[in-house]
Amino acid sequence: MERATLATWKERVEHELDRVVAFWTKYSHDSEHGGFFTCLTREGQVYDDLKYVWLQGRQVWMYCRLYRKVQRFHWPEILDAAKAGGEFLIRHARVAPPAKKCAFVLTRDGRPAKVQRTIFSECFYTMAMDELWKATGDPRYQREAVEMMDQIIYWVRVDPTGLGQPQLSGAPKVDSMAVPMMVLNLVDQLGQDDDKMFRKYAQLGEWCSEQILKHLQRDGQLVLENVSKDGTEIPGCLGRQQNPGHALEASWFLLRYAIRQRNPELKTHIIEKFMLQPFHSGWDNENGGIFYFQDADKFCPTQLEWDMKLWWPHSEAMIAFLMGYSETKDPNLLNLFCQVAEYTFERFPDMEHGEWYGYLNREGKVALSFKGGPFKGCFHVPRCLYMCEELLKALLLAS
Repeated sequence: MERATLATWKERVEHELDRVVAFWTKYSHDSEHGGFFTCLTREGQVYDDLKYVWLQGRQVWMYCRLYRKVQRFHWPEILDAAKAGGEFLIRHARVAPPAKKCAFVLTRDGRPAKVQRTIFSECFYTMAMDELWKATGDPRYQREAVEMMDQIIYWVRVDPTGLGQPQLSGAPKVDSMAVPMMVLNLVDQLGQDDDKMFRKYAQLGEWCSEQILKHLQRDGQLVLENVSKDGTEIPGCLGRQQNPGHALEASWFLLRYAIRQRNPELKTHIIEKFMLQPFHSGWDNENGGIFYFQDADKFCPTQLEWDMKLWWPHSEAMIAFLMGYSETKDPNLLNLFCQVAEYTFERFPDMEHGEWYGYLNREGKVALSFKGGPFKGCFHVPRCLYMCEELLKALLLAS
């Protein structure tokens, strides 16, 4: 029965990945300036031509990964689009070159319009450049990736003043789980198929793992999004904030790390504490789906969208449970993958126009009909489908 389940989902996932990629290749390419339009209506019409650096880097990464790893996407056109997106980033992403700080928003022709005081534009720039290097063999892209990675490490571990974050006397000194998560993902990215890079960033990977694990609080009973610098709980709403989808995404980042480290105890710990606990507390037993935010003490969350069902937590949960099952063969994890996947495939995909809606209300009905915006682009959905397809293929071959 498990083999039949895996085979059914492999077919469904492959078909859905083809539909999703077709949407982005048809509607998102800017043939005049390079890069991608991401503000797309349900039908694929561009409703805003601003370019978000996060999403530009993510789409370059996604195209290169599909080109490299999935034979049916080994198209010259998809690699050419990725290279055009990468060159657009090299020309325009930095606000004041040669400084490394990248914009958050660019105009269509590449002029900076907005900057965030975080590391994430730079992180997705690094992902894009490293994957371009792996897809093309052009050492220029690898140099871009390594130089930006070294700048990110300096900001995160030595001196963050270059990010422009003001040090206000009343602001709590907070460690957000997003930062070590993202850096651990970069360590994994740069170290894939490259033992030299893996060794270069080995200590950084260990530091990231430790930093993420300190977000497991209250005697290991829950994962908090923000903690103090010394790893203790912060008072107030900020300290009580939980994001189940983020914990699930962290679980598979950590699981990949534990697999590479050959650490079975860490694998077991991650599955129990970062995968199962956040999912069971974050699943809406009345309507189905994963809540966006929760409060650790059951107060009403202050985020207005707290009870919405978003595309990316469900994508991350599918990856997490299928990866967990792949490592353990625990049928409970396969059942949870099927539970999330059934909910997701029933509600998020647009069977008429392709791609997925991003934002559902608590009852699972479409709240916002656009297919792409300032935060949703060609990344979480195709990454989920690509990774699940690869995991399902491997499981079927091994069975």
